[in-house]
Amino acid sequence: MTDTIERIAFGTTNHLSSRAIFGAAALGAMTQDRADRTMDLVATWGLNHIDVAASYGDAELRLAPWLKHNRESIFLATKTGHRTYKEAKAQLHASLERMQVDQIDLIQMHNLTQADQWEVAMGPGGALEALVEAKEEGLVRFLGVTGHGTYAPAMHMQSLEAFAFDSILVPYSFIMMQQPQYAHDFEALYTMCQARGVAMQTIKGIAARRWQDGDEEKRFSWYRPITDAEAMKRAIDYVLNRKNVFINTSSDATLLEPALKCIAQPRAESDLQLLARDAERLGIEPLFIRDVSDDVIVSAG
Repeated sequence: MTDTIERIAFGTTNHLSSRAIFGAAALGAMTQDRADRTMDLVATWGLNHIDVAASYGDAELRLAPWLKHNRESIFLATKTGHRTYKEAKAQLHASLERMQVDQIDLIQMHNLTQADQWEVAMGPGGALEALVEAKEEGLVRFLGVTGHGTYAPAMHMQSLEAFAFDSILVPYSFIMMQQPQYAHDFEALYTMCQARGVAMQTIKGIAARRWQDGDEEKRFSWYRPITDAEAMKRAIDYVLNRKNVFINTSSDATLLEPALKCIAQPRAESDLQLLARDAERLGIEPLFIRDVSDDVIVSAG
């Protein structure tokens, strides 16, 4: 089953990444044994790009044994949520130590969507200075920025105007794109990324809605996912039908293989009426609504 997931250029990095990027937040609360089995599944499906973060529980620690034997075969990305030079530098070095690697392919500033935090991170003595320094020292190869919520696309454009980041990460789904302001900002960001060769990662592709008090399912991610097989396939196809975007897998590891099966199958042209019916039938709602629910438990996928 190896190499069943399409690979395309990850921006201008010269790396051909699987269009499904493994969201290693899924490893955060796992035992080492289960994490090892999950990584075996990732390898079996030919995923060659891992996205983790310092804030994902024990995820970086769980990756270390697997990376010891597989580091050269994958593109490794992590994130720092700190905004100052000193804190970001310390966290990056801690990530290198936890994963027991000498170099990270991509370091990303995590969820940089608030104006006050942006000014600190991008300014003198900010996190960006630490990441640029790490690149000069050979500790990282590329720099990126991630974001959740409805302000992410506009803030990413601001970031890209200020610095030539190699990648961005942003929510993208049919239901999110039904919000006119979000759709407008996303399209503008997409155009900018295509023009500049910036890799575009997307998250929350199979999110159904936020959990509600009456929900009885076990909660393996902070949002309720789409589990209906046909609806999941349509949701994933909607994302991957957009040229040059990547989809990060969910932090719910029980959905990893079902999602990868959808991704590996031939894509159907997106039928917006069917997607709308799925939303109505399954109660799918935007996770983020402007100035109502832009808050987020920081988790990719």
